[in-house]
Amino acid sequence: MTADYVIIGAGSAGCALAYRLSEDGRHSVIVLEKGGSDIGPLIQMPLAFSIPMNMARYDWGYQTEPEPHLGGRTLAVPRGKVIGGSSSINGMVYVRGHARDFDTWEELGAAGWGFRHVLPYFKRMETSHGGEAGWRGTKGPLHVTRGTLKNPLYRAFIDAGHEAGYPLTEDYNGCRQEGFGAMEMTVWQGRRWSAANAYLRPALKRGNVRLMTGVDAERIVFEGKRAGGVVIRQGGTTRTVTARREVIVAASSINSPKLLMLSGIGRADDLQAHGIDVVADRPGVGANLQDHLEVYVQYGSRQPITLNSHLNWLSKAWIGASWLLLRRGLGVSNQFESCAFIRSAAGVAYPDIQYHFLPAAVRYDGKAAVDRHGFQVHVGPMRSRSRGAVALRSGDPAQAPRVRFNYMSAPEDWDEFRACIRLTREIMEQPAMAPFIDGEIAPGTDVRDDAAIDDFIRAHVESAYHPCGTCRMGAADDETAVVDPQCRVIGVEGLRVVDSSIFPQITNGNLNAPSIMVGEKAADLILGRDPLPAANQEPWINPDWRTSQR
Repeated sequence: MTADYVIIGAGSAGCALAYRLSEDGRHSVIVLEKGGSDIGPLIQMPLAFSIPMNMARYDWGYQTEPEPHLGGRTLAVPRGKVIGGSSSINGMVYVRGHARDFDTWEELGAAGWGFRHVLPYFKRMETSHGGEAGWRGTKGPLHVTRGTLKNPLYRAFIDAGHEAGYPLTEDYNGCRQEGFGAMEMTVWQGRRWSAANAYLRPALKRGNVRLMTGVDAERIVFEGKRAGGVVIRQGGTTRTVTARREVIVAASSINSPKLLMLSGIGRADDLQAHGIDVVADRPGVGANLQDHLEVYVQYGSRQPITLNSHLNWLSKAWIGASWLLLRRGLGVSNQFESCAFIRSAAGVAYPDIQYHFLPAAVRYDGKAAVDRHGFQVHVGPMRSRSRGAVALRSGDPAQAPRVRFNYMSAPEDWDEFRACIRLTREIMEQPAMAPFIDGEIAPGTDVRDDAAIDDFIRAHVESAYHPCGTCRMGAADDETAVVDPQCRVIGVEGLRVVDSSIFPQITNGNLNAPSIMVGEKAADLILGRDPLPAANQEPWINPDWRTSQR
């Protein structure tokens, strides 16, 4: 029950940490995980991702408090409760984020986390199949692949974007994010390539890494101001896991702030109200909660080529059998095979809208939205100004925290979402889509003016499941920061946070890739190694961004 490093959470960052901290064989690592095994087709088959996302066995089952700007709706907040964490239940979309995202991190106080500093870690972590030479990694643990674009709808979407005047990009994870092109996924040889498959399983073979599952981490143990271990509950027994060097919290943007607060790190008044002794008064713990929202703009299909015909149990059984026996068929892809990143208006320097294209009209729970063939684009703004918070309900570790994002609380968010829908309609009206479109299903042709679009957004907007920011990284003298640029929790010793909760600002696109990158870079910081040499590549920025939207 003792190791040099104790990592709480076997998710995207935690698995990367376990791999790198144990790599030279000099240090022992214990990884604590609430969930259990990720073995089985529901997780490992890419097309099945909507199933584990909706299962209590694999998901913490969190929901928001009633969101005041969405008519009091409560939204799901899936977080992985399984080996691999959310990388084992997510949609497997791979997006690094835009270079300007990380330069913004540095401007917000995260010194050493600018794009030039993080690009070498993105390259170290990946083996890119088809990415841009010089910008992508070729020898890392994480395989990144592309779909076959076999369904003609994928190409039609890309062509429609180009017809509408937007650029094409051969690799949005390379020098040029802006544009339409193929989407990348963490899939390898037809299997979900989660952080567990890429990092944790190889680490466990070394002998100096131990994984403990079915573990509730209840609080961090302090000797004065120094973290010495973690009180855990496992199988009805409570005991302490001791860290000789450091405790590292990598439990997600929801559970990491919860654990810090239960351990006495947070806003002093709030902790005392729950009967928790204050170790460090850090009002930023749980604050700065951010997410991406999206709507599904759906269309009927003139041609019977969508996935809607495969949503019956007979077809699902055939897809599953083909995957299990041959690693072939629809099951080997997440079916998000084309995408786009565009700017909403002139004067926006880099993309602030993301598209996922899906050749089906479905909901995130995998159920059909309509009883005919259809397809949809998921679209939403990338840099919402709204901020929420994670808070304790009580001092009882077994209770779920309060999660309120304050979605759409910023007036600018409404402007940007209206632009998303109107720009989408313009793209889908291009000649490339004409052979396929048979009417607009949602929002519907009668939803045109601002008020009607706002009503649609309020009723139908969904989370893209990208929460982050609740243990924000910043300068050590920043009263609202939780960790410093070394990922050390400010005000205590021997304790770090390493996951998406430390993001100062949400990045463009899906968060799995930058979460893994944080684990990679933090491992060097923890071990006291020199950082990888900074890169000197310059990302492409539209030279006419000040005067042109595209």
